[in-house]
Amino acid sequence: MAEKINQPLRMCISCRDRDVQSNLERLQCEDSQLSLYRGHGRSFYICKVCLEDQKKVSKALMRQCRSGEKDKLVNKLKEIITDDRKKLALKK
Repeated sequence: MAEKINQPLRMCISCRDRDVQSNLERLQCEDSQLSLYRGHGRSFYICKVCLEDQKKVSKALMRQCRSGEKDKLVNKLKEIITDDRKKLALKK
């Protein structure tokens, strides 16, 4: 019988669904600037379903980053997503 490996569950800030940590994107806000998690400071998770729906995510990002600059946060999120997808394509 195979061992059951426990994986940590995390919650998406947008839809509040819980999922395995490996299925979520980990981001952070420092000084109202959105970036990928760099290993220190507070972070949060967004699921891949919510990443596709910009309206749903924008409100959660503004709340999490404590910023009213909706367009700036959404544009930065789009940059992060496209850079991440390019890195995945290069690895294949």
